Amino acid sequence: MIPTKSAPGQPACPAPLPPSLWAATAPPAPATPPLRDSRTVNVLVIGGGYTGLSTALHLAEAGAQVCVVEANEPGWGASGRNGGQVNPTLKHDPDELVRMLGGERAEPLIDAVSRSADLVFDLIARHGIDCQPVRSGWLQLSYSPGAVPAMHARARQWERRGAPVEMLDQAEVARRVGTQAFAGGWLDGRAGGIQPLAYARGLVRAAQQAGAAIHGSSGVTALARQGAKWVANIATGATVTADRVVIATNGYTGSLWPGLQQTLLSANSFIVATRPLEGENARAILARGETASTSQRLLLYFRKDHAGRLLMGGRGFFADPRHPQEFAHLERSLALLFPQLGPLEFEYRWAGRIAVTRDFMPHIHEPAPGVTIAVGCNGRGIALCTSFGKHLAARLMSNGEPFPYPLSPLAPIPLHGLQRFYIAAGVAWYSLLDKFG
Repeated sequence: MIPTKSAPGQPACPAPLPPSLWAATAPPAPATPPLRDSRTVNVLVIGGGYTGLSTALHLAEAGAQVCVVEANEPGWGASGRNGGQVNPTLKHDPDELVRMLGGERAEPLIDAVSRSADLVFDLIARHGIDCQPVRSGWLQLSYSPGAVPAMHARARQWERRGAPVEMLDQAEVARRVGTQAFAGGWLDGRAGGIQPLAYARGLVRAAQQAGAAIHGSSGVTALARQGAKWVANIATGATVTADRVVIATNGYTGSLWPGLQQTLLSANSFIVATRPLEGENARAILARGETASTSQRLLLYFRKDHAGRLLMGGRGFFADPRHPQEFAHLERSLALLFPQLGPLEFEYRWAGRIAVTRDFMPHIHEPAPGVTIAVGCNGRGIALCTSFGKHLAARLMSNGEPFPYPLSPLAPIPLHGLQRFYIAAGVAWYSLLDKFG
C-alpha cells in the first residue's frame, strides 16, 4: 500500500515548547528554520526526537545526505520532557528475551541494549554536549521483601553478560537513597542521568555540524511513492524527495503511515520537580547521583538534578494535564518517601507521551521498499532511541553490520480507538496487582 493521504498527526501549525524544568534550564536551541525550498536527499527522517536525531547524526557522519523534518521543534515531544534517566534495559529481562526470541535473535538485541548507555555518554563526550551528564547508575527498588530475590535474579542475568551490578539489601538501599521505605533492590552501574532536552539540542548541533539539514515547524502532510523515490509534502509548501524514509514519531505518531498509529498506545507520563533543596537531609538523598525507580507495575521514578531539585515521575491521566491538582499523586509520593524534608515546594509540573507497544518491545517495521519505521520505546527512550539511530544508519548505509533489532510487521491493537479506556483499565488493574503484590 502506498499512502497518499494527508497526515493530521503532523500539524501544519507548530506548537510552542511546553513549560518544564528542562525547557527552563536547557541551553538555547540551535536554529532549525522551517523548510522553504524543495530538495532531494538520500534519506528523509520524519521526527526530530532522539531516534530521528541519532539516525541523522550517524547517517551524516557516514557521508549520506540527510534531512530531518519536525512538526514543532526538535526535542518538542517526549525527548525533551522525560525524566532524564539513561537506562540500558528493556521491560523484559535477558533470559525472558531468549525464551521469547531464541538465543540467535535475542543475544544481539540484548548486547545492543546493554551498550546503549555507553553510546549516549560517548556521544555526549565526543560532541561536547552540555547536558549535565552523571553516570552513577540506576537503582531499581522494591517496597516488598518478597520481591527482592527476583530483582537480584534480574541483576545476575545482566551480570552474566558483563554488566556492573550490585545486589542491595534494605540497609544499603536506605543508605544510598535516604529513605527507609524500600526492602531492597539492585544497582545497574551502566546507567546515568542527563538533562534530556539539552541532550536533544546537542544531538541537533552535532548532526548539523556533520552535514545534516534539520528543520523545525515543518510537518509532513503527505508521503507518496513516485517511481523509485519517496516524496514528502511539507506544511510549508516545500517537498523532499528521498531514496529512503525513516519515520521516527513514537508517542506523537499520527496517521501519516496507515495503520501505524493503531499499533501504539500513547500514554502520558507526569513529572514534578521541587525547588532546589538545601541542608544535610537533602544532600543525603541519592548522594552519589544515582537515578531510581520502583519495581511496581505502575512504577515511580525519581532523581535529583544538577541544582539539587528532587524530581518524581509516574503514570498520569490519558488527557494532557491542565491543573496542578492532577500531579498531586506524585507530590504525595515524594513527601511520603522523604518525610525528613518537611513540606515541599514544587517549582515545575509537566508531562509527555511515551509510545507503549502491546508486547512492551521496541518495534522496527519495513512496510514498503525504502521505508523504515522505529517506534515503541516503552519508557526507555534516551538510551534505546539513540541506539536505534546508530543501527538504523548502519542498515540504511548497507555496511554489512548485523542489525540487532528484530523486524516486525505492523499489527494494529484491536479496538485501538478505545485506547484511553485501555490505559485507564490498565492503570486500575496494575494498581490492584501492586497493592496485593
